[in-house]
Amino acid sequence: MRNYFIAAALLASTVSVAQTRDTSRPAGTPQISNLGGGFPGAGGAARSGPRAYRDVITNKAISQKGMVTVHKVEDKYYFEVPNSILGREILAVTRYVKVPAISGNGRGAYGGEVANQQTLAFEKGPNSNIFLRTITLINAADPKDDIYKAVTNSNLNAIAAAFPIAAYGKDSASVVLDVTDYFKGDNQVVSINANIKRSLGLGPISADRSYIQKISTYPINTEIRTVKTFTAGGGGAAIVIGGGGGGANIPAANAAGAVTIELNTSMLLLPEKPMTPRIADKRVGFFTDDYVLFGDNQQKVENKEFAVRWRLEPKDEDVEKWKRGELVEPKKPIIYYIDPATPKVWRKHLILGINDWQKAFEKAGFKNAIMGKEWPENDTTMSLEDARYSVVRYFASPTENAYGPNVHDPRSGEILESHIGWYHNVMKLVHDWYMIQTAATDPRARKMKFDDDLMGDLIRFVSSHEVGHTLGLRHNMGSSSKTPVEKLRDKAWVEANGHTASIMDYARFNYVAQPEDNITKDGLYPRIGEYDAWAMRWGYGYIPGATEEEVKKNSNKLVTETLKANPRTWFGTYESGNQSDPRSQSEDLSDNAVKASDYGIKNLQRILANLVEWTKEEGDQNENIATMYGQLLGQYRRYYGHVARNIGGVYETFKVAEQDEPVYEPTPKAMQRDALAYMNRQVFQTPKWLIDKKIWDKINAPGTADPLASAQEGALATLLTLDRLNRMQYAAERFGADKAYSAIEMMNDLQTDLFSELKSNKAIDNYRRMLQKSYVEKLNNLLNPASNNATTIILGGGGFTNPYASGANSRSDVYSIARAQLTQLRAQVNAAAATNSDRMSKIHLQDLAEKIKRALDPK
Repeated sequence: MRNYFIAAALLASTVSVAQTRDTSRPAGTPQISNLGGGFPGAGGAARSGPRAYRDVITNKAISQKGMVTVHKVEDKYYFEVPNSILGREILAVTRYVKVPAISGNGRGAYGGEVANQQTLAFEKGPNSNIFLRTITLINAADPKDDIYKAVTNSNLNAIAAAFPIAAYGKDSASVVLDVTDYFKGDNQVVSINANIKRSLGLGPISADRSYIQKISTYPINTEIRTVKTFTAGGGGAAIVIGGGGGGANIPAANAAGAVTIELNTSMLLLPEKPMTPRIADKRVGFFTDDYVLFGDNQQKVENKEFAVRWRLEPKDEDVEKWKRGELVEPKKPIIYYIDPATPKVWRKHLILGINDWQKAFEKAGFKNAIMGKEWPENDTTMSLEDARYSVVRYFASPTENAYGPNVHDPRSGEILESHIGWYHNVMKLVHDWYMIQTAATDPRARKMKFDDDLMGDLIRFVSSHEVGHTLGLRHNMGSSSKTPVEKLRDKAWVEANGHTASIMDYARFNYVAQPEDNITKDGLYPRIGEYDAWAMRWGYGYIPGATEEEVKKNSNKLVTETLKANPRTWFGTYESGNQSDPRSQSEDLSDNAVKASDYGIKNLQRILANLVEWTKEEGDQNENIATMYGQLLGQYRRYYGHVARNIGGVYETFKVAEQDEPVYEPTPKAMQRDALAYMNRQVFQTPKWLIDKKIWDKINAPGTADPLASAQEGALATLLTLDRLNRMQYAAERFGADKAYSAIEMMNDLQTDLFSELKSNKAIDNYRRMLQKSYVEKLNNLLNPASNNATTIILGGGGFTNPYASGANSRSDVYSIARAQLTQLRAQVNAAAATNSDRMSKIHLQDLAEKIKRALDPK
């Protein structure tokens, strides 16, 4: 869950696998190939022409009817494909069922995770062949338009396999295909993704150790379970399924020279009529899919982008009630099953996290729209890998993570199923977060092993977050910025409203609340909030309109009016777009990072004073205190990171043309100044409270990395990046000195505070000396970069050199500002060196003056 979640994906970051495919022909229309000539079939055997049905499907056949009828005749498997399916699009999702153990510190793959995904279609070929094509939709057009011909000419789908027709079914309404060798073999579309195989160093498949375990078929899907053994390429090379790296390896590859993997391929028939897509609006945070649409009446091509969501529809008799705003039950609710491998103690909490979304769906007009259930372990007709079922899969893994992917129809965005990935060690992650962020206010958090009730609550919150991803929602990193900072200490308000308006934020826990506020868990935990309910309303509720264009206009009006009426429905994220908006950050809280972080540090000081006692366990060789001190220091660094983002920050607030309002604005200048003051007060003035020698003597040998110096160095480095300084100077030119904090103002203020001892003649402590040297080194790097290549930006077909790009600083004002700051500083340092009576401070200043001299004149 670190960097994903709690990602994606990692993800995900959310691991939503988007497909590209070709819908330039109507779904369900068989595409007849005009290619001539015969060739071997998918199994590699020479063609002999179709035989009589009874000669192929003998009385020894064990048959199952479904999407395709499956016949097992001794050691052969046959698909009887009805003509009605030819040309229909089929989503093939291949998942790991069982994988080899890994060792080391890398992340492997686990049973239930996706290994490959393709969109396929069977179609008639020449000379009694059936082709299997991979469908890639990048461009599309209406077949009635003339431009349709141009689209089809430039979007030919690849033939992945060719099967000789073994026999025709009754009345020639179906074709029989021998699929044995195809599924036993290593064919990319129903095996491991080729890129993953390359990253693993897997060699050729070993046919004698690979086989079909079973094939099951159902009305809309067919499930193929296979065991595949690959030679292990590269001898003893360290490899990890999933490409995780990190020094892990598969012991079986070294021991046997082979890797065996059990896979399940779900071939799921896509709806003949795709779900009506909901055109995306970037003011509401849904995952999207898209393709380029061409039309005769266009003057420019249209990128058709639509939200990824479930097909949640009212029952036919309730449609009008639903449109009037009455609560109705859906035709088909969204059901998530809990993997029976999940420890029983946690199952109810995962289910509660799923069911928490029921209230949000009521805003879309549906009751009982979503529910969690335990897997019916005695039902042998159900399989965890079956594409008809959504499952929370439990992984026996040391990875501190969870993720929520979904599998969707690439033509419309309709979510078809989801397998949430839940790693056993996610409990360590939430433990460490909760202890460091709330132990000052919640006595339950003051130990290394939480009570089951508390851990269950934390699991419930993570469950809700990951389910949100599988409903189509992206991270809403900006949601917490809509909560006034003092409301986080208002017991009545925060317990009623939550500390953030979205479970999809990375808001974690209320670290602003102080012990004297007496706030209970209702004001400390994240929960499904106002934004989440609004997102369900937009994505799943009724929006009127007889045409797609009318629905789009009404959707736009609905979003605009909702945001105006309730700012807590705002969506903001740094994951795709502006990286410099301080309102959209992970792990932060409130509308004022400076005040929130000051409150957070007060709590960290309280926690640090008790950390040795709270982490004590019999027999522990100081691993607990080392871990939790590291977590505390990490939280401290998060606080200054949140604050620093305001310096040179640029707000990005999406608008529509009729609003006639700016999208981009600088962070208010007063806020930027307050942020720099915080950096000087809480970071650059040596935070001696972090130097707990009792702890350091247990975990950190002298002369190794200094945790405080490392934190200070990181803070200074983040302020003096060329990108930030260029952006500040550019913003000052665009928005004016009264609104924007210029780079020259910030660097002058920073330098004054960082070298305050030059005027006071006080002794300069070790941490300040290191910071001052680092400051000079960073300005030297600005003046004398390793590379001076300008970056060329292409805009509207023409190229121009961006003077604000990294590497082009010789033409940027930042170059001039850095020189001016160092010139001024040199004079001040020389004067202070002559009068400072502290021996170490004096020689430090003399050395500093020489470093500045070389920076100004490196020759």
